[in-house]
Amino acid sequence: MKVQSSKDFKLQREVEYGTPEQNETVKQIVADIKTEGDAALLRYTERFDRTMLTASELRVTEEELQAAYSRVEDSFVTAIRAAAANIRAFHARQKRSSWMDLQPDGTILGQIIRPLKRVGVYVPGGTAAYPSSVLMNVIPAQIAGVPEIVMVTPPATGGKVGIDPYILVAAAEAGVSEIYRVGGAQAVAALAFGTESIAPVDKICGPGNIYVALAKREVYGAVDIDSIAGPSEIVVLADDTAEPAYIAADLLSQAEHDTMASAILVTPSQSLADTVAAEVERQLQELPREAVARASVENHGAIIVVESLQEGIAVVNRLAPEHLEIVAEDPMGLLGSIENAGAIFLGPYSSEPVGDYFAGPNHIIPTNGTARFSSPVDVDDFIKKSSLIYYSKEALLRDGETIMELARREGLEGHARAIQIRLENEAKGGAEEDGE
Repeated sequence: MKVQSSKDFKLQREVEYGTPEQNETVKQIVADIKTEGDAALLRYTERFDRTMLTASELRVTEEELQAAYSRVEDSFVTAIRAAAANIRAFHARQKRSSWMDLQPDGTILGQIIRPLKRVGVYVPGGTAAYPSSVLMNVIPAQIAGVPEIVMVTPPATGGKVGIDPYILVAAAEAGVSEIYRVGGAQAVAALAFGTESIAPVDKICGPGNIYVALAKREVYGAVDIDSIAGPSEIVVLADDTAEPAYIAADLLSQAEHDTMASAILVTPSQSLADTVAAEVERQLQELPREAVARASVENHGAIIVVESLQEGIAVVNRLAPEHLEIVAEDPMGLLGSIENAGAIFLGPYSSEPVGDYFAGPNHIIPTNGTARFSSPVDVDDFIKKSSLIYYSKEALLRDGETIMELARREGLEGHARAIQIRLENEAKGGAEEDGE
């Protein structure tokens, strides 16, 4: 990894908008699914996934779900159940309730919180399977109270025939029973607009390739989406108390995700910088996904040497990383200065994979510097809120003139008259009572 000073470092982030050809392909797929339904869905599944299906074969059966258990290790089932329990416990603390506030004048103000009715979860089937992402999408939706959660995933995972059994077991353990063997832009369009076999959803979440990302952008507005995820990234802020081998391993844990992933060490210690650079090279040679990780660290990785930890914090806040590890003598003392980070890991034993798989916080985290303004997936992503206003007569008589003043300053006389007619009617009623 290249060692450089903070003033020489520039992380070039680019939002992936796809090529004109990719965008046009996605628009056509979405339009075809919208108008042709299952026929287009089956046609594109045969074309892109090399899998011929009938409409009756789209849905994964309960027998297939149960059969998947015989194809995975018992240790995996134990692990996925333990992770699910932690994820449930963490997200359960995020659940909020509707509320109402009764004013002395009889006015009631409040907020009604309801779950979305139906949510679609996209699970990719590219070079690797990610059963942990099934839990991270499904469990917050369940805790929010979403009654219908549907999952789509390509009919072949990692180039192998059939859906990866680990994905199916994770879905079963999470409680998902409605699963369809479709992927790509066509699956996103099916979730958004519905087909004869798949009912439309209110929101689509989950990562995918560029065609999935473009399709999510294309259907946004007809449905909600979670985000357009970018490549994974990690920043480690460390002083000379850190163990170089730990730092190198954590950097590579993200670099192996994708050739576009970024892994960055920020440190005031030149000796740590040099040792970690050597350790990264040593560990790279032993990594099964060496080619992917090497391309990542060579093209998007860096070791940044700063004058002090405080300067390092400024670099971190500028980068706004998806994952931030603070491995220093007093990590808690630095925490208050961190403004921008998706997930923060403190101390030498809080390795990033602890959060990816097991601790409980969500691992679907803002990328591409968007931690400046966005947050990890949580229960709030699967609810909708309605404001509640019950204004009493006393309150309207008191505030009516003020409301009309604001409306007329905006040139909206109809707004003002909607209040005025009530005030005049109440005044007339009061005068008649006085006359009696």
